Amino acid sequence: VQLQACGGGLVQPGGSLRLSCAPSGFIFSITNRGWYRQAPGKQREPVAVLPTGGDTNYADSVKGRFTISRDSAKNTVYLQMNSLKPDDTGVYYCNIRSSYRDYWGQGTLVTVSS
Repeated sequence: VQLQACGGGLVQPGGSLRLSCAPSGFIFSITNRGWYRQAPGKQREPVAVLPTGGDTNYADSVKGRFTISRDSAKNTVYLQMNSLKPDDTGVYYCNIRSSYRDYWGQGTLVTVSS
């Protein structure tokens, strides 16, 4: 099973983007769905995590601006990013965690620049 992420691009500060991610097949016993990012020269960090049956967790830097959601019918997880800042620049990775292993998308580049 592979995760297929898309939606990145170049956007001006203050703009919005929506990332989406869907698995190519069925994943059994999902515990978490989430988005992580890796800024240039930095380690990968969690941005938003949506536990199955639990409360969503957001990085402090994105609270109030980013929203993670899922569409069960389409088996897709989204990250709506509003009021984007240059510090949001990085490669965004979707993640699905099951009881057995982690699945990672290939990464989609988000560049916030004027």
